[in-house]
Order: sequence, then structure tokens, then C-alpha cells
Amino acid sequence: MPLPPLPDDAVVLGTSASSWRDALRVVGGALVTSGATTEPYTDAMIGLVEEHGPYIVISPGLAFAHARPGPAVLRDGLAVVTLASPVVFGHPHNDPVQVVLGLAVAGVGAHLESIGEIANLFNDPTVTGRLAAATSADEVRTIMGASA
Repeated sequence: MPLPPLPDDAVVLGTSASSWRDALRVVGGALVTSGATTEPYTDAMIGLVEEHGPYIVISPGLAFAHARPGPAVLRDGLAVVTLASPVVFGHPHNDPVQVVLGLAVAGVGAHLESIGEIANLFNDPTVTGRLAAATSADEVRTIMGASA
């Protein structure tokens, strides 16, 4: 299964966030702007972290935000946000976070498959740093192997 498209308006580089909630609002906003989700999806991503803790911080410096498929997902979508200053999510080993991915998947069956596929990109420990240093949406797409 290919990665969801990563249009320019789903890539936000070098932005500021004062907290993990703000970081998730930025990545959620990028999913909304790109047409993948509506605002309630952002609230759902934040709610899952409030409920389950910082499980979305999957490797040093990287948070992978997502929520369950539902009416707030208009189509599959991916967003990438890099932070000018890292934020703390409360993870015991992988804080602070400088790169936040947001994933929206419309179909229930594809949800876990997409998460696993994207997580596999980060088996290469250089990927997070390369994304953090990226200066364009094209560069982000190249690193992730995504299309526009």
C-alpha cells in the first residue's frame, strides 16, 4: 500500500509550538488544510494522547499522531511538521520531539497497515534528523518516499 499523498499544504517546516498539544494542533491543521480531515480529527488525536499518554512518540525526536477512522476523515492523508524548538510530550526515552507526523486513514482495515508502513521508514535512525533539517516539501517527500 503506498503512502497517502503529501501535498505542499500538508508540510509545515520550522514552525513553533509551545506544547505537545500545540504541535498536534499544527499537524492536525495541516491535515485539515490539505483536505484530508475536519477539525474534530485534531481533537481526537489530542484526546488519544490525553487518554493513553505519549505512546505516539515512537522514536527519539519523532511523534506519529493519528486517530481512528471516522466521519472526520475525508480521505487518506499524511502531514509532516518540523518544530524550530523541540517540545516535550512526556515520553521517558524519546523526548523532546522535533518532527511530528499526522496520519489520517479513511478505511478501518488500512489504518494499522499504514501506521506500520510509515513506522518502518523510521527503522533508519537518520530519517528523523533528515526530516528535521528539511527545507522544502519536495525534500520531505523524497526522504519519505511520498508523492505530492
